[in-house]
Amino acid sequence: MPAPEIDALVFDVLGTLVDEPAGIRAGIRGLVPSLADSAVEQLLQVWQRHIEDAQQRILDGSRPYAASDVLDREAAQLVAEAAGFGDAAAVDTLALAGRRLPAWPDTVAGLAHLAAHFPLIGLSNAGRTALLGLNAHAGLRWHQALSAEDARTYKPTPAVYELAVTVAGVPPERLLMVAAHAWDLRGAQRLGLRTAYVARPVGDPPTPADRFDLHAKGLDDLADQLGLPVG
Repeated sequence: MPAPEIDALVFDVLGTLVDEPAGIRAGIRGLVPSLADSAVEQLLQVWQRHIEDAQQRILDGSRPYAASDVLDREAAQLVAEAAGFGDAAAVDTLALAGRRLPAWPDTVAGLAHLAAHFPLIGLSNAGRTALLGLNAHAGLRWHQALSAEDARTYKPTPAVYELAVTVAGVPPERLLMVAAHAWDLRGAQRLGLRTAYVARPVGDPPTPADRFDLHAKGLDDLADQLGLPVG
């Protein structure tokens, strides 16, 4: 399939460019260093279920909008309670784990290569303050970083993708949404953006019914499929 003609790349951040579970695991281990691996995984699931459920309630209108910092603090409190740990200061520290997420090995160099040829827009469900922190921690390079907080909702609501369309100032079909989550790419497709799935160890792989413009093994493969010279 030939590469789509695009004017800018729009990147999901959590899971696509940074390893979100690894960062949360590290935060949990910092809370209780003696935990067995199986216990860490159980607490990670407590965190992830809360974030997923809370965002879904916001999307379906059963909960007012709350930024990711609020949801992370709630998740940290639930994890601490499940671990039998009640120190408020430690919970506050754990709540910041969502800003200390490691980049995937190809992320920093891959973004730099792509940024030499296209404007790069980050589009994340992370709140503004959280996004600033995780961008700095992971060393992510952007021409513009946008938070779903500006739309007061979460992806895959169309209003979030519209933020990128407005900033880019081009028709949606001139933007390429890049993500490791098929649900995110489907949301972008509904607004008319082109789509590129990037495989990651975490994320939401495409189903046989999905029709994305590109499927890449990583950012180097994405650059190659876009016809860019070797970085």
